[in-house]
Amino acid sequence: MPVPHDIAAERELWDAYAESAFKDDAEPAFCWTQYAGHGPGPELLGNPRRVLEIGCGTGRAAAHLAQQGVQATGVDLSPVMVKKTTERWAHTGAVFECGEVLEWLAACADTYDTVYSIFGAAWFTDPSRLFPLVRQRLNRGGVFVFSQPPAIPGAYGPQGMYKGGFAGRAMFTYRYSYRPTVWERHLLRAGFATAEARVWDAPRPGHIGTLLVQAHA
Repeated sequence: MPVPHDIAAERELWDAYAESAFKDDAEPAFCWTQYAGHGPGPELLGNPRRVLEIGCGTGRAAAHLAQQGVQATGVDLSPVMVKKTTERWAHTGAVFECGEVLEWLAACADTYDTVYSIFGAAWFTDPSRLFPLVRQRLNRGGVFVFSQPPAIPGAYGPQGMYKGGFAGRAMFTYRYSYRPTVWERHLLRAGFATAEARVWDAPRPGHIGTLLVQAHA
């Protein structure tokens, strides 16, 4: 049963996140995992000319790709974050737009060689609604790649998440967690030709790994 996302409330949460997460002195960087310098890099995207990042956050990944000559667009729910990313990274050629990802994709007429998410919208959006829309925006042979923390064993489906600290006004959103094989099934049902999900081990044994998922149109 779908969970009741309150987009206005979630936008407020991500605006608050933007105020603390965005660093004015940050540099462009592309990393799929939560560990700097660990894991694969942009090669998982293939050789795209045009990419879309959904839930682009601080915009560092899109800025990195733009510096390599890729036409990069990022979409984020937070107007605060989009203002910050535009001011910081416009000189790289990356473009940032504000919107709720399902509405934005449904209204979009453009297509992309690659759509990707790094701990972004693919983690926080119902895959049964998101994945078909992503598939529609991909060019033939395009790729969809996303990363996020793996599911905690036994805790699958939508998971409620309060804003950090567990104190103060109740600001929360939902994230989605499944076993790798279930992610693959979601993608195949959405019309992707192939799907592969795996957990990339952390650099230190026993630490939290990273779910990496790649699907081809």
